[in-house]
Amino acid sequence: MSASAGAIPAPLPAQGNPGRGGNRKVLPGFNLTLGYTLLYLGLIVLIPLSALVLKTFTLSWDQFVAAVTSPRVMASYRLTFGASFIAAIVNVVFGLLVAWVLVRYDFVGKKFVDALVDLPFALPTAVAGISLTALLAGNGWIGQYLEPLGIKLAFNPNGVVIALIFIGLPFVVRTVQPVLEDTERELEEAAMSLGATRWQTFRHVILPSILPALLTGFAMAFARAVGEYGSVIFIAGNMPMVSEITPLIIIGKLEQYDYAGATAVATVMLVLSFILLLVINALQAWQRKRSGA
Repeated sequence: MSASAGAIPAPLPAQGNPGRGGNRKVLPGFNLTLGYTLLYLGLIVLIPLSALVLKTFTLSWDQFVAAVTSPRVMASYRLTFGASFIAAIVNVVFGLLVAWVLVRYDFVGKKFVDALVDLPFALPTAVAGISLTALLAGNGWIGQYLEPLGIKLAFNPNGVVIALIFIGLPFVVRTVQPVLEDTERELEEAAMSLGATRWQTFRHVILPSILPALLTGFAMAFARAVGEYGSVIFIAGNMPMVSEITPLIIIGKLEQYDYAGATAVATVMLVLSFILLLVINALQAWQRKRSGA
């Protein structure tokens, strides 16, 4: 027997514990990164929002209530939040279908379709609004066939919803798509081998795993739609009390140098959006807790 056969192998070099200070970090230390994070959030988020709220405080309570509850402003709230909610719901349904097709099927032109999903991200919103108007107006490529049937999709609230669906769809697709890719298909096959129908498999196996992603996509699409301006003003018609969105109300007040009134309406939009997003985040946390994720 050679001497090396009974030799005890030399111990491997000690690996650094990720939780110990001896491990070399890729990024700088906690104090530096935390300080940069707080500085960044302060400059980009907190200071502008604080200025918005402080400008609103220049109004008395009666002036604030009058500015944010006038009939024209209330009608814009109903249109903005109602259309955003409807568009987000539609995007959840069709965004899931698009993500499912892109993940589960192979077909000619798949990469082109996948890239086409991101078009609303790259396309200027004004161009999107003009394009939709050219398609759906009474003399447009599609609208000229629909208006004789009594279907008007431009220059009314229907146009607002369509524009918001267009700009919000990628948020749902890109949120759900990676989750579907990571879903274990063995669970689906096991469920179907045990006699589950396709609907039962989707409801009890697939849906619980992708529901947090769907809620996230809904929240992102809804938040994007609430603040949308460029793609909506061309197709909405901008008729007061009918098809006028809240961002247009704010722009109108700014053009009239009513800065306090504009910030008052913007503050209401901010508070309502924050409350809705907080509710959605709570639903996400509840769903993760229930599923044990």
